[in-house]
Amino acid sequence: REVDLFGVDCFLLVSRIIIENARITIITTIIILAFVLGLYPVVETSQSASQSKYVAKRIDLCVWWAGETPATLLTNAAPIVSWFKMVPIPGGVFTMGTDDPGVPQDGEGPARKVHVKAFHMDKYEVSNTEFQRFVRATNHVTEAERFGDSFVFEGLLSEKVKSGITQAVAEAPWWLPVKGASWRHPEGPDSNITNRMDHPVLHISWNNAVSYCTWAGKRLPTEAEWEYACRGGLDNRLFPWGNKLLPKDQHYMNIWQGHFPYHNTAEDGYDSTAPVTAYPPNGYGLHNMVGNAWEWTADWWNIHHTVDEVENPTGVPTGKDKVKKGGSYMCHKSYCYRYRCAARSQNTPDSSASNLGFRCVADQLPDRVK
Repeated sequence: REVDLFGVDCFLLVSRIIIENARITIITTIIILAFVLGLYPVVETSQSASQSKYVAKRIDLCVWWAGETPATLLTNAAPIVSWFKMVPIPGGVFTMGTDDPGVPQDGEGPARKVHVKAFHMDKYEVSNTEFQRFVRATNHVTEAERFGDSFVFEGLLSEKVKSGITQAVAEAPWWLPVKGASWRHPEGPDSNITNRMDHPVLHISWNNAVSYCTWAGKRLPTEAEWEYACRGGLDNRLFPWGNKLLPKDQHYMNIWQGHFPYHNTAEDGYDSTAPVTAYPPNGYGLHNMVGNAWEWTADWWNIHHTVDEVENPTGVPTGKDKVKKGGSYMCHKSYCYRYRCAARSQNTPDSSASNLGFRCVADQLPDRVK
């Protein structure tokens, strides 16, 4: 026999759903706790088929107690997967950057020794569900929402939306400013995130990301922390798992396959974002450190780095752009060979786009995730 973790999750889920909708009292919470943890039998580990039926029955009970439909239940369940998941990253020394840059103008080099203290990092990119929770709690309005538009990859837009756009980015004409595009409507007003609650939240500026992290009792990682975590304990490797793009002919990240920007064959399973839990984790247990969505860091952009050995660097004191790391589902070697741990790029702190998200770190586990 084993601890009834499903019962624990059910209790947390039901309590949070109903509390957030102002439909529960402390007494009712205690009654639910007693019911799901005490009055129902624990799971027999030796049973497989019967256990599946048991779990299905427990889901029905959760639905009934929460007053939710199964679809809403699954939507609201996503925070249980990720909100309580931060992984410890041990302190150490690593080789930051590279002497063999894939994009030299980005300041990927030189390779230098960097010491990083221990910290905790979100196991997954911040999801739509988690960001929705933040917005409901704070009434936060993103900069994309305030400005009224955000940049979206042309290949994901409907013909109706494209027909109303007359501008594009000269150097990258596949980027179009779309009115009404935001985290709630990633491809414009005729899109939504209903079936993507477990995908990374997009159209998030650096300023928005900082607001979320502060609310959650966390912060954005420094570039050094991010790259150290990305490498997962490996040194001088291209990717979080090593140097092979397709280990054992398996996809380990969500990037562009095919002819960019005209045709994405989606051989990795996705032509846009993937769930934050997709693909195998690296050595530290982190998912999607490269590909899927770009991730903001705390550092100001700078392409000149010392070769001296340093401890816990935080970048230059000021600047115009902020560093982002990891690449996205739009990256292809012919255009954006930035889905490597050493790779980097930049945006202004108020920028947002349909491939830009984030994850948080903390020096100590916040109370809400202990």
